Amino acid sequence: MLQAVTEERIRVRYGETDQMGHAYYGSYLLWFEQARGAWCRDRGFTYRGLEEMGYRLPVVEAHVRYKGQVRYDDLIVVRIRLTEVKRAVLRFDYEVVPDGSDRVLTEGYTVHMLVDESLRAVSVPDEVRELLERDPNDFDRLA
Repeated sequence: MLQAVTEERIRVRYGETDQMGHAYYGSYLLWFEQARGAWCRDRGFTYRGLEEMGYRLPVVEAHVRYKGQVRYDDLIVVRIRLTEVKRAVLRFDYEVVPDGSDRVLTEGYTVHMLVDESLRAVSVPDEVRELLERDPNDFDRLA
């Protein structure tokens, strides 16, 4: 189920743009974060739920490649999928497309380290792996 895609629709707010009306480069990482939350909710759990289990998923690497323009008030879709799970590492890949189009405007990825409450890397336990491998078709997105 690693390739199951979640889509998060976002309207670009004025405060997410630069003086030229283009989406500010740092906004994309915030949109990626929003999409990760939606990805979790599609599978019936939340980041907060992971934290309550004693785990955190800090970003340890991020990459963004800008291929087209995103401007104020555009309606975009961030597509996210989990593409890799190693011992203690997860990788999410993203595409930003205009709503209603498949034209990729931006692509990127984030790499996360699963850590415990003392911030030490831990192997992905079975209870977390089960959450990550859920089929989103089996769950209603959590609010």
